[in-house]
Amino acid sequence: MNAQKVFFAENLKLLRNRKKLSQEAMAETLGIGRSKYNALENGQTKAPQPEDLIHFSNTFKISIDSLLRIDLSKVSELKLRELEAGSDIYLQGGKVRVLAISVDKSNKENVEYVPIKVKAGYMAGYNDPEFIASLPKVNLPNLPKGKSYRMFPIIGDSMHPIPEGSDVITSFVEDWTGIKPKTACIVILNGNNDFVFKLVTVQNDKTILLESLNKLYKPYSVTVAEVLEIWQFHSYQTKELPTQETDLDEIKRMIISLRNL
Repeated sequence: MNAQKVFFAENLKLLRNRKKLSQEAMAETLGIGRSKYNALENGQTKAPQPEDLIHFSNTFKISIDSLLRIDLSKVSELKLRELEAGSDIYLQGGKVRVLAISVDKSNKENVEYVPIKVKAGYMAGYNDPEFIASLPKVNLPNLPKGKSYRMFPIIGDSMHPIPEGSDVITSFVEDWTGIKPKTACIVILNGNNDFVFKLVTVQNDKTILLESLNKLYKPYSVTVAEVLEIWQFHSYQTKELPTQETDLDEIKRMIISLRNL
């Protein structure tokens, strides 16, 4: 079993630098000696005392879990500001979903494109910054600020009239409980190497209902444990012009509907 990477030392340095404090000033703020703080920040103390962890958590308003387990250098600037403002979801008893991102030379978040051919790889590397950095980047102007975006291609006609082969632009959903019923989303599913484009409703029994716009496809539910990420629909791009449904299309729809009875 691989050992869990601990980011405590790196996070201390990052948070201190964001406050623009020297080690001496940071140690004074924390109420510890400079030499002790220096050892903690440089990873020379492998097992910080529990009381120190609690003190650091209270000082930075960031949970112990986040300080230890999350590489804060990979967290978006927006999320960092939220954490520093005291909105760490771990502290509120929930579960934070930290998004791996990539940035350009000006430290602006990229919009990554997830090709069909890397579906399986995405399920394994969705939280790996190196994998995310390897994905193609797209330039999409006029996206609302303050969100993280990603583009996914869709296959099949389950979301007709959005045509098969369209590229769906989405924004990352951190708190699934805030999703309004029947919100169009890309859902990254665990175990079957797939992502699906559906209308999402988070149900009271902790399952997630997935529905298609195309009524020929029956809705189904998945458990929260089966879901890795949810990305809310923003817009889509397609090379196809919309076409009027033909009589043959209507007959096909009726036949499939009868089969489903």
